[in-house]
Amino acid sequence: MGMMERVRDWFAPSRARSVPRPAIRADFMRGNRGVVFGGWRPALREAADDVGSSWDLAAARTIDLIQNSGWMAGAIDQAVANTVGTGLRLKAMPENDLFGMSNAEAESWAQTVEQRWSLWAEKPYECDIEGRRSFGLLQAAAFRSWFATGEIWAELPWRERPGGRYGTKVRLVPSHRIVRRNDKLRGMVQGVRMDPDGLPVSYLATRKDLLNGYTQEYEVAARDALGRARVIHVFDGMPGQVRGISPLTPALQVARQFDQLSDATLTAAILQTVFAASITSDEPTEEVLSGLLTPQEQARLSASGISPWDAYIQAQSGWYDNATINLGINGRIAHLFPGQKLELHRAQHPHSDYRDFAAHLLRELARCIGLTYESATADYTNATYSSVRMASGEIFQITLYRRAHILGPFCTAVYEAWLEEEIARGGIPFPRGLDGFLANRSAASRAIWRGAPKPQADDLKMAKAHEIWCRLGVMTDAAIAEDLGHDIEDVYAQRAREKALRETYGLPDHQYQGITTPSGDQSEEPAEDPAAQDPSEDSSQQ
Repeated sequence: MGMMERVRDWFAPSRARSVPRPAIRADFMRGNRGVVFGGWRPALREAADDVGSSWDLAAARTIDLIQNSGWMAGAIDQAVANTVGTGLRLKAMPENDLFGMSNAEAESWAQTVEQRWSLWAEKPYECDIEGRRSFGLLQAAAFRSWFATGEIWAELPWRERPGGRYGTKVRLVPSHRIVRRNDKLRGMVQGVRMDPDGLPVSYLATRKDLLNGYTQEYEVAARDALGRARVIHVFDGMPGQVRGISPLTPALQVARQFDQLSDATLTAAILQTVFAASITSDEPTEEVLSGLLTPQEQARLSASGISPWDAYIQAQSGWYDNATINLGINGRIAHLFPGQKLELHRAQHPHSDYRDFAAHLLRELARCIGLTYESATADYTNATYSSVRMASGEIFQITLYRRAHILGPFCTAVYEAWLEEEIARGGIPFPRGLDGFLANRSAASRAIWRGAPKPQADDLKMAKAHEIWCRLGVMTDAAIAEDLGHDIEDVYAQRAREKALRETYGLPDHQYQGITTPSGDQSEEPAEDPAAQDPSEDSSQQ
């Protein structure tokens, strides 16, 4: 076929060339094309596999960052102070209907439990296997471990000591001591052996002998034969996860970028400070350098036979040896020859965009830690009352979440083990004794853990809001007390004790003003108008 025939066939309508057209699709991400999605194709795996492949490096980097970054160390301290404070307080709330207690008996029983709990929790010799930390400090150390590795590991050994009352102890275990080994034949995933339902049965860990220094592996059961917890493992993550990973892992790159930005800015500023003067002259270099020397220095150079240029080279070499800058006599003014110009430069770093970009990086770090930017950096430059109040209210929900789901399970497991021992010893009465407790373990050990209240930017405005809500009947005394971080029963009991104490010493009672009305009048009923009295009553009185 000739050239003309091929061209004619190409343009013929009946034999038009079929050009493939792109299929019309309505899926997400526009077919994964373009510079945004073209090279972004991560693998889809189980969360346990992702954690297992990244855990060691993520934990090592996070710990290094916490130990060597002032920003990160301070932010972690602030997060621990906000969440743990001086220690979460026990509020026993037994489900008394299940084991045959009346409400009055349950309230009295809970008060007894809380008092006995403080005897154990406040004494390191009783609660810590190492005898170093109170239970409040154990909570803080466990929370720091969660930030570093994403996990809280603890054992509940039994150790009776001379002079002690209890045998229940807490041993915090570093997360890296849990062996990250997989054994499909034994149902073990990253050191956790599970049953077919995924319930942890035992854990494989290492123990370091403090006397000999060697390390040995051991396997400890998750619970004993009576259901008492022997190991506490707390983490937060995706379905399918067996081990946790540090919540700071997404911010590791940002933290390194901030360090690199700081180092680069400081280096540039130092370089501009070192090379902060330049001379513009048409004269030879040696004559220019001679003009910067005093007559005494010129005489010494002439006697030694060293040229100013050689002196300059030696001075430069000495700079790198001693790492110091010697600009000569302070306040000396060099009289240059005509045509020479001495220009002093000032440092141009940090750049005008440095503050905004650094603040952007710190905001991302603070968001990952669970703090506001102002709380993490102590920078309230552009903050207002409304912005601080709104940010504190939102971030405080993260604090409540971590108290309930990170520290709460740790504290409740310890409290449950202690309560079992106290009931078994007969120190705390319980219906049907230890057997009744074992049959109603969850109902008897039900508790909540309270910490410091939400921070407020203006206590007066907060008190006024509580007053208005209470006047409208939508907020109770208990809700107000909880908002302030108090227990209403403790408040009422303390007020009753103070009232009795004032009566003992003959002191007058407090003059409670009551709830003010919007107009400022504190009386519930309007005052009676004398002019509106009945005339008959007035005449009879006369």
